[in-house]
Amino acid sequence: MAIVTKEKLDRVYDAYKSGKLSRRHFLKYLGLAGASIGLVGAPFGNAVKEAWAAKSIRFDGWGGSVSEAFRENAFKPFTKATGIEVIDGEFGDMNSYLTRVKASFPPGGEFNIAYLSAVFDYARYTELGFSSVLDESKIPNLKNVMPAMIKPLRAITKGTLSAVPYDIGQTGIAYNTKHITKEKAEKLGADLLWDKDLKGKLGSWEGDFRTNMWYAALHTNQNPNSMTDLKAIWAALKEQRGLMKKYWASGAELMSLLANEEIYATVAWSGRVASLQQEGNPIGYLAPKNTYSWMEYQFVLKGTDLEIAQQLLNYMLEPNVAIAVAEGQNYPPSLDPSKVELTEKIKKMPAFDPTGKLEGYLFADPAYWNANQVEWTEKWDRIKAGS
Repeated sequence: MAIVTKEKLDRVYDAYKSGKLSRRHFLKYLGLAGASIGLVGAPFGNAVKEAWAAKSIRFDGWGGSVSEAFRENAFKPFTKATGIEVIDGEFGDMNSYLTRVKASFPPGGEFNIAYLSAVFDYARYTELGFSSVLDESKIPNLKNVMPAMIKPLRAITKGTLSAVPYDIGQTGIAYNTKHITKEKAEKLGADLLWDKDLKGKLGSWEGDFRTNMWYAALHTNQNPNSMTDLKAIWAALKEQRGLMKKYWASGAELMSLLANEEIYATVAWSGRVASLQQEGNPIGYLAPKNTYSWMEYQFVLKGTDLEIAQQLLNYMLEPNVAIAVAEGQNYPPSLDPSKVELTEKIKKMPAFDPTGKLEGYLFADPAYWNANQVEWTEKWDRIKAGS
């Protein structure tokens, strides 16, 4: 068997990185290399892993403008400063990404950092054994993060952290100010999404049962984290379906429907509303009491090289980096405004809280929503389909 040296590993890795070698052949070579240097009892047992890990770390995010903001404002400068490449992956939704993580070998081993959204996914990944324990002393910039965002994560992982919060967002209500006055929107609150005067001009997100049930709960005067009358929830969603113009499937479709005035009101991600407003569209934003609020965080999966991960996380929490990314993706950063001076652009974004305390921001209870996910998803899919 041929001798495998680190120089050979470097050449193979460079070929893979440049696209000259497929991932399949790259992994096959690593397997052969591992066998040639002896994985059992040899001093080079982790040589293959270390030869690759020392050069790169994988980060999976939402793609599009979000990934572009990370790539330009964080990943490229980090690589230039450290020589460590950030492999920029993406996913379409949380469920399909989790399926990929489960299918990797060892489970989670192919993936390093995921830009997850909402506390319930932090709980899901932890319950499945994918969490890690970060050394917070290696992430000194964590001190600038809002305590209100860190607290719910600590509660799940029993005082430790497997992720660092990175931005705050809401799924509020966007409305066209040419057709709906601010006074009317604020008077109706969540009921705006059931306004019969807007029949044929309403929208909602087709892919998330939580968002739709959440606003049905507000419409029927229930706490979204402890609904007591599910019959009223399902009845409200069936009624709303008859008023709908379109259930949108992506952020791009959401923005198109609003910008082209195909719909006048819809649940909407606060960052997309910010983009529409910055482009000059007549779009208002409504955050009624108990608006569906969420955070996005950088979750470090078990088995990841923590030294590299913590170095990247700390770099991304540098105020100038976090602010640049926030302005690029239009979501306020997790930085505490009482500790870090933020820009005027960020202060104008929907979901920004100048106090940093997030009082009145209601997050989904992970235990409650995860326990009912399968049943409620199936029920929502039937209602959405009109059955």
